[in-house]
Amino acid sequence: MSASVWEEVAPLLRNRTFTDLTHAFHPGQPHFSAFPDETREALFDMEKGDGFTAHRYSIVGQWGTHVDPPSHFVRGGRTLDQIPVEDMMLPLVVLDISHRVRNDADATPTLDDVRQWEARNGAVPNGAFVALRTGWSKHWPDASAMANRDDDGISHTPGWSQEVLRYLVEERSVAAVGHEQTDTDPGMATSRQDFSLETYVLAQDRWQIELLAKLDELPESGAMLIATWAKPLEGSGFPARVFAIH
Repeated sequence: MSASVWEEVAPLLRNRTFTDLTHAFHPGQPHFSAFPDETREALFDMEKGDGFTAHRYSIVGQWGTHVDPPSHFVRGGRTLDQIPVEDMMLPLVVLDISHRVRNDADATPTLDDVRQWEARNGAVPNGAFVALRTGWSKHWPDASAMANRDDDGISHTPGWSQEVLRYLVEERSVAAVGHEQTDTDPGMATSRQDFSLETYVLAQDRWQIELLAKLDELPESGAMLIATWAKPLEGSGFPARVFAIH
């Protein structure tokens, strides 16, 4: 009789570290300014004598650590229920630019950053999830610090660059990307209502996770990412539970 899947997998997980990359969401947290805040109501509450506790949550799909499927920006793009579960377990690449962000809040990754990563670790794996580590999640849940606006209202936050995203998608065929900030595009771009980088990623039939946490606790290569979310029919985004095994 062949071994069960669990019997095969359990030894591989023994002594591994599980790192939760997800912020717990709540009313008043940082979010895209055009979206309303979360509201929640206890419909039943054991503290008030009910036999059980149940809450009603009112949130937009893009709330807290969340997944954006192609349909978020692309007409006819895949929706959340169309992303197969086997695509939610991916090799994890961490691209670290946090050292530059400490001195320049507008920093973005360069092709040289990727080439240096590949010189140390080999080519970015096909079908990988690439997470941009900026250190920005340390500002959570301070909405003002996350937006980092100057006196003219311009946001100064790090983000991706077009050259790096094109390389990862077109040369390395990554499955998805993620980042610690609220947006794919740097703050100076989103302040001009420029979301061209997010549009590019989703138009390539990739998905992404925004507002990741604890990327500083991960190795730059060798980990596995697990990303899960609810399955709303034709869903255009939803809070996600994301973790790494390393």
